[in-house]
Amino acid sequence: MATTTARAHGVPELRRVELTIGGMTCASCAARVEKKLNRMDGVSASVNYATEKAKVEYADTVAVGDLIATVEATGYTAEAPPPPVPEPDTQGREGGRHGGEREERELTALRQRLTTAVVLALPVVLMSMVPAWQFTNWQWLALTLASPVVTYAAWPFHRAALTNARHGAATMDTLVSVGTLAAYGWSLWALFLGDAGMPGMTHPFEFTISRGDGASEIYLEAAAGVTAFILAGRYFEARAKRRAGAALHALLELGAKDVAVLREGREIRMPVGQLAVGDRFVVRPGEKIATDGVVREGGSAVDASLLTGEAVPVEVGPGSPVTGATVNAGGRIVVEAVRVGADTQLARMASLVADAQNGKAAAQRLADRISAVFVPAVIVLALGTLAVWLALGEGPTAAFTAAVAVLIIACPCALGLATPTALLVGTGRGAQLGILIKGPQVLESTRAVDTVVLDKTGTVTTGAMALTEVHTAEGEDEVEVLRLAGAVEHASEHPIGQAVAAGAAERTGPLPEVEDFANVPGLGVRGTVEGRAVVVGRERLLHEWSLELPAGLAAAKSAAQERGGTAVAVAWDGRVRGLLVVGDTVKATSAEAVRRLRALGLRPVLLTGDNVQAARTVAAQVGIAAQDVHAEVLPEEKVAVVRGLQAEGRSVAMVGDGVNDAAALAQADLGLAMGTGTDAAMEAGDLTLVRGDLRAAADAIRLARRTLGTIKANLFWAFAYNLAALPLAAAGLLNPMIAGAAMAFSSVFVVANSLRLRRFAPLGDAS
Repeated sequence: MATTTARAHGVPELRRVELTIGGMTCASCAARVEKKLNRMDGVSASVNYATEKAKVEYADTVAVGDLIATVEATGYTAEAPPPPVPEPDTQGREGGRHGGEREERELTALRQRLTTAVVLALPVVLMSMVPAWQFTNWQWLALTLASPVVTYAAWPFHRAALTNARHGAATMDTLVSVGTLAAYGWSLWALFLGDAGMPGMTHPFEFTISRGDGASEIYLEAAAGVTAFILAGRYFEARAKRRAGAALHALLELGAKDVAVLREGREIRMPVGQLAVGDRFVVRPGEKIATDGVVREGGSAVDASLLTGEAVPVEVGPGSPVTGATVNAGGRIVVEAVRVGADTQLARMASLVADAQNGKAAAQRLADRISAVFVPAVIVLALGTLAVWLALGEGPTAAFTAAVAVLIIACPCALGLATPTALLVGTGRGAQLGILIKGPQVLESTRAVDTVVLDKTGTVTTGAMALTEVHTAEGEDEVEVLRLAGAVEHASEHPIGQAVAAGAAERTGPLPEVEDFANVPGLGVRGTVEGRAVVVGRERLLHEWSLELPAGLAAAKSAAQERGGTAVAVAWDGRVRGLLVVGDTVKATSAEAVRRLRALGLRPVLLTGDNVQAARTVAAQVGIAAQDVHAEVLPEEKVAVVRGLQAEGRSVAMVGDGVNDAAALAQADLGLAMGTGTDAAMEAGDLTLVRGDLRAAADAIRLARRTLGTIKANLFWAFAYNLAALPLAAAGLLNPMIAGAAMAFSSVFVVANSLRLRRFAPLGDAS
């Protein structure tokens, strides 16, 4: 839905709308649509090829219909957002569902064309390239098989070429269309009007280069083979693009689906979309909080790790604010809704992801960039060849043969393989190593990246609460303190209590039974263990029992809190016996990972919502400089940090695992999502690291750079073959079978070069 923004007096009111653009086949298409929209008075547009969206800001003197008409006049399709419906959440799901259905239909159609091309083109290529298989009248079977490939399967290229021609542009589609149609058209002429249709015709495999009139030469294998190869590349690209909007879907799916609203003292279960500001609703242990609100009754610990990424649960009570999609980890609470729908923090984060995705410059495929010059040059050369041969009086048949030969040898068979084969081998090897690369556009970002931003919790650290320190009062036994504290906390459902119990059991063995257990909400627990009345909890709980921390334990508590830990005291029989510190721990491999990232020329930066001292402690442990630490950063501020680094001229990679990282992952030039994190983070990232080991980030960048280098080498050699053969074709000295052999050899070379990526290996573990 378009939104309005008030402007100063005398300035036209501006509206905003996001259009879905269809029919774009390369980055130059997006640039063309953007250029046409920006030429309209009062319109400012940004078109993203990767997401197929156009974000448009326009004056109130312009209608959405005018914008759509401009896009359609440019040769593409445009769709306005769906009309509003009563329930906002339903609208989002309906819009996403219809968009997904359209993408699925397009992918299915492309898959059908690819299947047709491969099944029919393979025998055509084999018959044309292997003289022993050229039986009597084989050429007519080849024509029968190649015709559906050149017409039906290659139709997207022909349609795009027509669109480009109407607007004076040329892309890879133009070269594919002109080359295949020229090869097919000349083959028809040779079969029906020349000598190629005679029974017994064969393609003699000779190494001699001789001038011929082309009347007995057909090029059906070139037309069918190129179509199949290029379609394969388009299909795999389309599969990658299909996931462009999945981050938003994953974010929205995090929210609760229904809620127990209090009406006249009764609980009524209803969809979250029907919640209104001021409604009070019940949240039981283990349930998600339906929307942003304030606790009115009860107390609990809220696990906000899905949104904030921080492992430490937040204690809440009457008057405490809570956020939608966080999990109630403790007792029953009653919450009053203060923000619903698009105003919630979850919805705002989804909006940030969308803005970051649309704002990121679409990576233009290398082949399209080169073809912007190469394609027009080949067409001009072909026309020049025709004109020169006619001027020399060689006759129209020989002139046309030479001109068509120029187009055929330039038709990018190896070029069509250059990107998809390297990408398939590179991504396949990455999958074996737990590195998932989403598409070819990701690879271009890896070479320029010079800064890597690391989310702390769950990325550099484990992201889980664990017992990290044990301090005992003078004369107390550490094992005894752990046994008794662990026994009481074992009965608790609180995440801190579970961490204490697990740590105690690991260090002391089986824990004793607890009796008369009681939970003191927000403060701690108490119970009787082996005849002793044990209290474990915060200092406030000790005060209720008239207990004070000894000076040594008080100092340990202050030091632990400065480092970001949570301290709980242990007391029994009227004395404080010890202090336990629970916190997030640095992964054993993080320091080695930072060293490897530095070795790749990257500057590591630590980003966290924790306090400054805790962040610097972690940074010191893994080798990150204090000036490169950004602490106490709210979830929505992470995008601003990434943008700030980009504004300094840095190319930024972001590594994260939480929902709060999703927008920053999308904003970064390269997003690396830890596979141990949330679905939203993985969908927003460009690379997904299946393992929770940060060292995989360095391996992922190395693999992506190696794959990009292979693609560039493939493209160089693919064009080199064409450029070397073009003068021979223009001179009329290109034997069809030599041309076919050269094309086949260039394809084999490209595939073999890509297969070298299978030998990529991660760096060995440091010992």
